[in-house]
Amino acid sequence: MRYRRITVPADGGDLTVGLWGDGAPVRLAVHGITASHLAWAVVADRLGGAGTLAAPDLRGRGGSAGLPGPYGMRRHAADCVAVLDALGVSSTVVTGHSMGGFVALVLADLYPERVSRLVLVDGGPPLPPPRAGTPEEQLEAALGAAARRLSMRFADRAAYHEFWRQHPAFRTWSAAMESYVDYDLTGVEPELRSRVSAEAMRQDYLDLNFGESPAEAWRRLERPAVFLRAERGMFDEPAPLYPDPEAIAGRIPLRTLAGTNHYTILLDDPGATEVAAALADPGAN
Repeated sequence: MRYRRITVPADGGDLTVGLWGDGAPVRLAVHGITASHLAWAVVADRLGGAGTLAAPDLRGRGGSAGLPGPYGMRRHAADCVAVLDALGVSSTVVTGHSMGGFVALVLADLYPERVSRLVLVDGGPPLPPPRAGTPEEQLEAALGAAARRLSMRFADRAAYHEFWRQHPAFRTWSAAMESYVDYDLTGVEPELRSRVSAEAMRQDYLDLNFGESPAEAWRRLERPAVFLRAERGMFDEPAPLYPDPEAIAGRIPLRTLAGTNHYTILLDDPGATEVAAALADPGAN
C-alpha cells in the first residue's frame, strides 16, 4: 500500500501526518498518549487500499514533537480539524486508540459536522479513577515503561528494541513494531531518546482523566459510534483497561476483541483486522 508523510499547518507550526492508500473515503485515525501515527500502520495494511487512512502525529509526538503547548483534547481536536481541512474532507469516519479515543470524542462534540461516525478503540469513555498519588506517580502506575522511557537514554536502536521487547504487552515482535519504535527515537548515539514531550504527556493525562471536555463529550455523544475493547490490559494483565463494559454498552455498541491487549489491538492480529473491519463497514457509514 502507498505510504507517505505530509505536513499540515497548525497553530504554532506544522503537524506531521501519515497517509496510507489513495482516494476516497479518507478516514482519520488518532493515536494514543505516547504513540505516533505509525501505531496505525498494521490497521492501514488490513484496510487493503480501501481509500485513504490519515493519521496525524499529535503535537508533542513524532514529527509534531516540536509544536508548542498548551496540549489537551480540545487542542488536539482543533489540530485534527486542520488535517481534515488540508485534505479537503468535510466529514468522515474518525477512529481513536487509547487517548486518541478521547480526542475523537471531543472532535465529534466540538465539530459534529466533521464526524460521521466514531470507532473508539480501547479509549474514550471515562476510565476508572486513577490511583492515589501525584500526577507523576499516577502516570507511572498507569503507563509504566511507556512513560518512564521519556527520561531515559539509549546507546543505539538495538538497545531501544530490547527495551520494548521486554514490555509484557509485546508478546510478538514484527517489522511494524520495529518501525513504530524506531520512529519514536531522536538524538545521536549513544544518547538516543524518545521524541515524546513529557509535558505533553502530563497535560494530556490530566485532561483525559480530570478535564471537563472529555467527560462532557461522552455525556453529549450523538454521533454513531462503536467501542472496540481489548480483552487484556496495558501490561497484558487479565484485567482490561475498561473492566466494566456494561457501563459503555448501555450507551453505544461494544465488542470485546478476544486475544488482544491494549497495544496489540492495533499492532497485531486479530485486533488490527477487527479494527480495520469496523472502519470499513459500509453499513455503519
